[in-house]
Amino acid sequence: MDQRFYDAVLASPVIAAVKDMEQLEDCLALDNIQVVFLLFGDLCSIAGIVARAKDAGKIVMIHTDLVTGLSSSKEIAVDFIRTATRADGIISTKPNFIRRARELKMFTVLRLFVIDSMALAGVSKLEGVKPDFIEVLPGVMPKTIRRIAQTTRIPLLAGGLIADKEDVMAALGAGAMAVSATSREVWRM
Repeated sequence: MDQRFYDAVLASPVIAAVKDMEQLEDCLALDNIQVVFLLFGDLCSIAGIVARAKDAGKIVMIHTDLVTGLSSSKEIAVDFIRTATRADGIISTKPNFIRRARELKMFTVLRLFVIDSMALAGVSKLEGVKPDFIEVLPGVMPKTIRRIAQTTRIPLLAGGLIADKEDVMAALGAGAMAVSATSREVWRM
């Protein structure tokens, strides 16, 4: 893992996950936010959105699964992000996207929706994908986060449904290194 990404997450354990330009502008004004997860955009707008966040000095991660036009299962979507934007890395639920981004020397976050015991059992298989971080969703399951933290050496993030300080502290206390949240209130903690 590139130490810069790890250090930024360690220094600022709240990651702004943004769903639109209004949220992006709000988080760019906050000094405590070092990493931004972009959860919106399309092929025509993503380069400009990334440029706005990069110009503000943020580490920018694009959730490829949520950008219109990039959600296919083809790794060329990652190549597009690398060549057409200044993004630092990607977020995806697709292991093949994570592998390709690593080949391209990009930061990577593999999103894992833990909806049942089968999803939880699959965590051990993620070691071979080698993302920089695994983001566990929903992030308001401290017991599950603790179990995952005990079964993998990959650092964890917690995301989804993080709404207040109690949620943040529970996730961090369970073993997550940071949380991602769309809540402006959480960003300002």
